[in-house]
Amino acid sequence: MSPIALTAVATLGLALALLVWVVLDPAGRERRQVRTNLGRGLPADAGANAGPAGPESTGGRTALVRRLTPIKAVERLESLLARAGRPPAWPLERLLAAKILLTAGAATLSLVFASAAPGLPAVLFGMTVTTVAYFLPDLLLLGRGQERSKAISLELADTLDQMTIAVEAGLGFEAAMERAGRNGTGPLADEMVRTLQDMQMGLSRKQAYASFATRTEVPDLRRFVRAVVQADTYGIAIADVLRTQASEMRTKRRQRAEEKAMKVPVKVLFPLMLCILPVLFIVLLGPAVIGAIETFN
Repeated sequence: MSPIALTAVATLGLALALLVWVVLDPAGRERRQVRTNLGRGLPADAGANAGPAGPESTGGRTALVRRLTPIKAVERLESLLARAGRPPAWPLERLLAAKILLTAGAATLSLVFASAAPGLPAVLFGMTVTTVAYFLPDLLLLGRGQERSKAISLELADTLDQMTIAVEAGLGFEAAMERAGRNGTGPLADEMVRTLQDMQMGLSRKQAYASFATRTEVPDLRRFVRAVVQADTYGIAIADVLRTQASEMRTKRRQRAEEKAMKVPVKVLFPLMLCILPVLFIVLLGPAVIGAIETFN
């Protein structure tokens, strides 16, 4: 085996081993976070007795991964993670390590392929595979965030109806939001609970609502947040705002459904012309053409 192939195989094996180590994480991220929270406020010698499972054991690895990743890529991953709801299985450090290791593995395989079949097509194929491997975590997070945003957009009208009923029954806006978040099960309920937690931690209403709209990136929700902030600023009755916003959200949801229904014939036209009609013409006109050829021959 050539030295290039040996180097490529060794690099690929190391990348796969590091990827397994990062993904499995035997020490347990949640356990380390709990120990960190429990250790806050303790004397310095008590924190030193935490053992190797403390957060210091992963500080060097996290710093190394962040150092190897551009700042813009880290910020983009942070934004995509917030939109995707920050899945517990996909922490930022694990995603950064996965980007590096996937890129190294794809580059190694591309090098092996290029050494086996040298040429411009092999080089272009290797560059494409390496680029896709680098952006694969971003694409996965982007897809999950888009699905989550669609779910929030669909749940918004019904949730606003529930909040309207609660406010008209005598509850405040935060109490109605808390009830809707506690009784709900989707991503919108989770974001409402997190918004209330932000306010309990000391954020102002305006900041918490702005963070709520920024995390979800749903235009309808952003419009609703602006209406709530304006109502809180100018003293407008929140029940009227909720009722108006709920009616508007239902109208927009119906209009989007009608728009999708009107696009269906256009989307079906091209598969019909390219896949179904040629086969139909062959079945209908094929025997006639064969008979005409036999007649003239």
